[in-house]
Amino acid sequence: MRIRLCTGLVLALLTGISPGTHGQGSSSGKWLFNGYLKDLQLVNYEDVQKEWYLNNEINNRMDLKWFPTSGLAVEAGLRNRFLFGNYIELMQYMDPDYVKMMDRDQGFLDLTMVIDEADSYVLLTSLDRLNVKYSVGKWELNLGRQRINWGINFIWTPNDIFNSFSYFDFDYEERPGCDALQIEYYTGMASSVQAAASINHDRRLTAAAMYRFNRWNYDFQVMAGQMVNDLVIGGGWSGDISGGGFRGEFTYFHSSEHFADTTGQLVAAIDGDYTLKNGLYLHASALYNSSGTTGKAGGNTLLDLRNISVKDFTRARYSLFGEIAYPVTPLVRADLSGIFNPCDMSIFIGPSVDISLTDNISLLLIAQLFYGEDGTEYGDYGKFWYLRLKWSF
Repeated sequence: MRIRLCTGLVLALLTGISPGTHGQGSSSGKWLFNGYLKDLQLVNYEDVQKEWYLNNEINNRMDLKWFPTSGLAVEAGLRNRFLFGNYIELMQYMDPDYVKMMDRDQGFLDLTMVIDEADSYVLLTSLDRLNVKYSVGKWELNLGRQRINWGINFIWTPNDIFNSFSYFDFDYEERPGCDALQIEYYTGMASSVQAAASINHDRRLTAAAMYRFNRWNYDFQVMAGQMVNDLVIGGGWSGDISGGGFRGEFTYFHSSEHFADTTGQLVAAIDGDYTLKNGLYLHASALYNSSGTTGKAGGNTLLDLRNISVKDFTRARYSLFGEIAYPVTPLVRADLSGIFNPCDMSIFIGPSVDISLTDNISLLLIAQLFYGEDGTEYGDYGKFWYLRLKWSF
């Protein structure tokens, strides 16, 4: 039933596309259709001389936008994935509910379905965007599955209480969405008031309001509301220092059900980047989690990308991020990033090379390398090597 609903909605929209309207801007009555096809290959091991686990993921995305009249836009985004290999067998051995969790949609509407699965493969589809946006004057309203992007930083975003994401999920560029109503009123050229409410798969409510404004050439935001069982208050800023980006955000959480009996949790992050004249890119970030541990922060949850919360980007009290990147040629970009837990001394290293083969075909080689003692935050995962070929249309 769910797959027929997902496919039917998209096909109903696609039937309205004709060659004369494909790809024509956002004027009244026009359509925009694009997407990609990717093949992502994975090799995972703890010791290169011992057992290797292999996985291949074929990922197809289709995004459709329809502008029936001025000020009105309809968006649908379909994500289809076919994963196969003995890495799937390993994940199902470690977690018997692995496929069942993949089938569990995080939104109020169940728009995700595993079409077929076995010990070594999974085929699934998901509508991760399905919304209607209406704009008139200074007002903008968006209803349906959408991404509410309240985060400012590039790595850790404590203000992103509606649909947060994991830095390690590099292959999901669009990032998760939520089933929500969002209303925004523009109070000036660089200021606005937003209010949003979403309901998750457990029928739990997240609702908040945010005010954005500009002072001293900096953009500021303040927010307050409720995220599931917690009252939240937070804020952030974005600007520059001597030509380099300088950003930060924080959110304080306090249980609404046991307000007097519990202490709150503060999650805060600061982020900065700078590009030198020769093209060398430098980026650094730091995260503080008042509920994090100062001991070993392991727990085999790092690669569980299905339900990330801003309260648990990490189990650690402190995390430090660094990145350096350089355009070797106009078509080749090399990148080296890392995350360090100063409490348990574990570390993640992420080298990558991104090659543009043509205008719409790219090749990415990326590794996720984890080091540390057993039980530390990054000590229990081994090495992951990826090769991705992507065709955009």
